Formats: sequence, structure tokens, C-alpha cells
Amino acid sequence: MWVLMLEAFVALFLLVFIVWWTLPSKKKPPARPLPGPDAGGKEDGQP
Repeated sequence: MWVLMLEAFVALFLLVFIVWWTLPSKKKPPARPLPGPDAGGKEDGQP
């Protein structure tokens, strides 16, 4: 009887582990946007 209980526990543990493993992780906060071509420090874009 204890073998059946052990088998049921292992099956339940594997089910929970597989579900936990496949869940999507928390989304990372968005990174700061890259500066655009007009944010180079030069106002008129001339070298």
C-alpha cells in the first residue's frame, strides 16, 4: 500500500515541477530606450 502512496506522491511532485518549470518567468522591467540620432549632443547634426 505504501508503494502506491509513494508512486502517487512522485507523480504529483513531477506534475507540479513540470508545470512550475514551464511557467513564464516574470517580465523584466523595460530597458531605457536607446538615444535617437538627434540625441548625440550636437544640435544641427554637423561634425
